Amino acid sequence: MSWFHYSLIGTLLLLLVACKDEIPQVDNEPVYKTKNVVVIVIDGPRYSETWGSSRRENIPVRNGLLSEGLMVEQFFNNGVTFTNPGHCALCTGVYDPLANNGSQLPHYPGIFQSFIRYKHQPPYKAYIVTSKDKLYVLGNTQKPGYKNLNRPYFDCGVNTNGTGGYRADSITMEHILHILDTRKPHLLFINLKDPDSYGHAADSMGYIRAINKTDEYVGIIWDRLQSDPFYKDQTTLFITNDHGRHRNGHLDGFVSHGDNCSGCRRIELFAISPDFKKNVVIQTPYEQIDLPSTIAELLHFPLPYGKGKVMWELFE
Repeated sequence: MSWFHYSLIGTLLLLLVACKDEIPQVDNEPVYKTKNVVVIVIDGPRYSETWGSSRRENIPVRNGLLSEGLMVEQFFNNGVTFTNPGHCALCTGVYDPLANNGSQLPHYPGIFQSFIRYKHQPPYKAYIVTSKDKLYVLGNTQKPGYKNLNRPYFDCGVNTNGTGGYRADSITMEHILHILDTRKPHLLFINLKDPDSYGHAADSMGYIRAINKTDEYVGIIWDRLQSDPFYKDQTTLFITNDHGRHRNGHLDGFVSHGDNCSGCRRIELFAISPDFKKNVVIQTPYEQIDLPSTIAELLHFPLPYGKGKVMWELFE
């Protein structure tokens, strides 16, 4: 073999090493600027206290960011309106009536295992970080051929391993920022619990404060993404909910959730992306199972069991 061939092989090996952390592309795929996706699920606020309020006074950060992003005005949980089923739909693209206590794995694999498997990524490049311990189940599935394979890293609850109960959102925020700084995940899924917790405690003032505080956390996360060259201008951020709460005058109102009332079903979807429209309110109805299909499109991986559709209207 000639010196030229050895030199060429050496150059190719250097390029492979330099690019080892990039998401591989497939011929004929659309080219997107998005290389990373962050999903923040704010647990349990009603739409009427977020985007549905006339002045949007409880979400000043997101309202201010609308000029850079978009909001889907008609977005719904059309499955079971509890925490684990709602989060599962956002991850798997399937309305799966899971037990709500974390005792049951999703029946189908979600975005994390699919991303790791089909994009040949190391597990720490897909991360689940949640205040509620029971959501650790989102990183696995009952499905043969996927169960216990290609599992993402997770940091859930008091002991981070899915045990010990719920932890404060402030602690979860510390973990999120540390993971962004040190692990650089391409796919990060976050749960912030406090609106739901204060709602169940029948603390109306605490519930509103928690909505405002989680909005503040959204701003902190977005600022961190924009200040990091790994994420800046190549990250799509989604903000949504697992479920809403009963509408006023229905059962115990904001205290509970879990049925088919409009307060439980209607939730938010806000997004900022280098590949999406800006300063737009989308009127077309979409639903939770459409989110993972859209994420799979942005990051170019299949979601074999997902039932949702790509939200093409969001794209530029």
